[in-house]
Amino acid sequence: MDLEDAYAIQLAQIARMLSEGRTIKGHKVGLTSAAMQKLLGVNEPDYGHLLDDFFYLEHMPIPADRFLQARVEPEMAFVLKKTLSGPGATVHEAVAAVDFVLPALEIVDSRIRDWKIGLFDTIADNASSGAVVLGSTPTPLREVDLRLTGGVMHKNAEVVGTGAGGAVLGSPINALVWLANTLGARGIALEAGQVVLPGAICAMVPVAAGDSVTATFAGLGSVTARFV
Repeated sequence: MDLEDAYAIQLAQIARMLSEGRTIKGHKVGLTSAAMQKLLGVNEPDYGHLLDDFFYLEHMPIPADRFLQARVEPEMAFVLKKTLSGPGATVHEAVAAVDFVLPALEIVDSRIRDWKIGLFDTIADNASSGAVVLGSTPTPLREVDLRLTGGVMHKNAEVVGTGAGGAVLGSPINALVWLANTLGARGIALEAGQVVLPGAICAMVPVAAGDSVTATFAGLGSVTARFV
């Protein structure tokens, strides 16, 4: 299997989901940290699709048995106000396309036993997508410097991760540009109203029923996921 095979498998899965009446609400970018790229021996990210039934409102109970081996990571989510398409999309165009930023928790999941994944595995598996919890405090992009925005993740009141936006390809906006250009090469545009998860600021942590995870970002607010 090569890169194109892996994305073909992912797209076949998405086509099946769409045939069931589900809709695409956004995309995610994965493998945005230098550590993860080194671990998998790659030099660029990957992407996956976010379906409408992936999304939970903050504080809604999340059934842990929906997932096989769930893990959680904190992100700064973009919500778009206009179409962004590549190839050739620029940082300036990406910034102009963003309506606001939200604190978010991505619940990643893997259909590969024990998370023993390679690049092609995770791509075929829709970039290990599971679910998304969005916060309720929208912040205009002009009010924050995402490169310097720090965050902390608590699990059951214990600090389990810290980081900043600079860990995401130097800035989360760079991940948005990469996504627009990569999708554009496949004839796909990012549309107004869609959500983009640009990548995590720190390592993911496993979760199970009874766990509560909160991500707090300087200047962006916080978001909590509770598993039952």
